[in-house]
Parts: sequence; C-alpha cells; structure tokens
Amino acid sequence: MLGRRQIREKVVQAVYSYYQNPVKFDVLEKNMFAGIEKIYYLYIYQLNFLVALKELAEHQIEIGKNKFLKTDADLNPNQKFINNQVLIKLEENPERLFFTGQHKQLKWDMHDDLLVKTFQRITAGKRYQDFMKEDGYSFEEDQKFIGKLFLRYIAENDDFHDYLGDKELSWYDDIHIANSMVQKTIGFLREDEESRTLIKMIKDEDDKSFASKLLRDTLNNWENNEKKLEERLENWDLERVSLMDKVILSTAIAELDNFAFTPSRVIINEYIEIAKVFATDRSNIFINGILDKYCKDQNRI
Repeated sequence: MLGRRQIREKVVQAVYSYYQNPVKFDVLEKNMFAGIEKIYYLYIYQLNFLVALKELAEHQIEIGKNKFLKTDADLNPNQKFINNQVLIKLEENPERLFFTGQHKQLKWDMHDDLLVKTFQRITAGKRYQDFMKEDGYSFEEDQKFIGKLFLRYIAENDDFHDYLGDKELSWYDDIHIANSMVQKTIGFLREDEESRTLIKMIKDEDDKSFASKLLRDTLNNWENNEKKLEERLENWDLERVSLMDKVILSTAIAELDNFAFTPSRVIINEYIEIAKVFATDRSNIFINGILDKYCKDQNRI
C-alpha cells in the first residue's frame, strides 16, 4: 500500500470534477473508485514493460544465435541484463502473472514501437554499457540498476507518458502515483524472498471508508468551508482564488474538522504536496498559510 496521500489526491480530483460537472454522489463515488482501480492497471502495465524489455533482450539473443554468419558476441552473448535478479523476480511474480492473464491488454507486444525504441535507447546508453561490462552478479547492483533504468526511461520519459495518456486519459494524471508504486516495488524486493505481493492503492475497508467519508464531508460542507477560507484571506477576494486551490483547501479543512486523530501538521503537509501536483507554483505557499492559520484559530493540534 502507498500512503493515504494518493487517496487524498483522488478525492481532490473527484471534488474538482464535481464542480466542473455535477453528478449524484453515488455516481461520483463510483467514478472515484473506478479511477483508483485504473491506477493498479497502469502499475501492472509499467511492471509488464520492464518484463517486456527482458523478453526483448532474450529475443535479440536468439536472433543472434540463429544468424548464418555469427560473430563472437552472437555465439557468446552477454546475458547480464536478462539474468538481472530484479527483472526475474518481477517476471515470476504470481500476482502480476495472474492479473495480466485476466487482462491481456496489459501485456506488451514484442514489436511495439515504443518498447523497441526504448530498448534501443537503453542499450545505447552509458549506464547500460557500464553495467554489462561489470563482472559478477550482485542483487543490490541489479536493484540499483533497474531502479535507475525505470526512472530514466519510463518515469521521466515524456513519450511514454503521452503513449499512456492516449491509451487511457486518466493515466496521464495518475502516472506519478504508478511511478511511485513501481519504485517502491523495486525497492521492497529482497534477494532471499519470493516476490509475491504487489502494492494496492486501497489496502482494506478502512482506506475505502476514509476515501468515501472524506469525499462526502468535503461536498456536504463546501459552503461552510468557503466561509472559513474567506475569513482568513488577507487583501484577497474569494472569487480570485482558483477552483483547484478552493478544492484542495476545502478537502483539507474537511479532514481537519472530521478526522480528529490525524495530527494537523500531517494533514497540512499532505495537502501542500498535493498542491505541488495539481495547482500553481505558489499555491502550496498559499495553502500552507491558510491551513496553518485555520489550525491555530481552532487550537487544532
């Protein structure tokens, strides 16, 4: 499971969509949980991309072996990449295999243009070539290499982001969440343990209840929370506050008011980080100031 920040993000997105296109609460809630489920599909799709890179490398080795005129590299191929222990653990993960088997559209075609071009970029890069020259096998080095490879060629790859957005519009907004899930998955792997359990956005009923209650509390108290916000604006009209800033602040105030056991500083920090994802460059400073003032006024610890 990731932290609840990602659930808060989906609540913020749901509230924002509601004030652009109002729908009944049960429809909004259903759409929110459907969006959360789609993140898991994206997460598996990205894990499958890493596995497909390994499969493509194996395919290239087989092509070399079947050439009529073989070079020494064809006869004695460097197998360090395909023997990467992290890639093997991901490839053998039963949850990934089962889910992909149930959702064939998440499996990458070996001839996919993006897959082939990414593989070519990776193999032409200095990090890959240095890795392949190193002697011996270390789980820690394999883990570090795959983590950096994922960050460079997938998480930070604009072409990859555009490709995902074309396949599923919501994925474009949620790729940063799936990226974090993949990075944590790679980091959680251990040499002497089987890779069995992958990361879930919603861990249990408590998480689901948290998401539903926060969404409902935010919508039900919107007008009151707008007044609370307006009371704390200095030299600024409420109409000049952007909708996204209002949504983030109203959701944060709803959580501060209705989830007493979560420390105020934790809540404030979570919504500052959410503002960095969804709002303008200065929104996090504005949101921090308003929420800090609200907590002091309410003696909220």
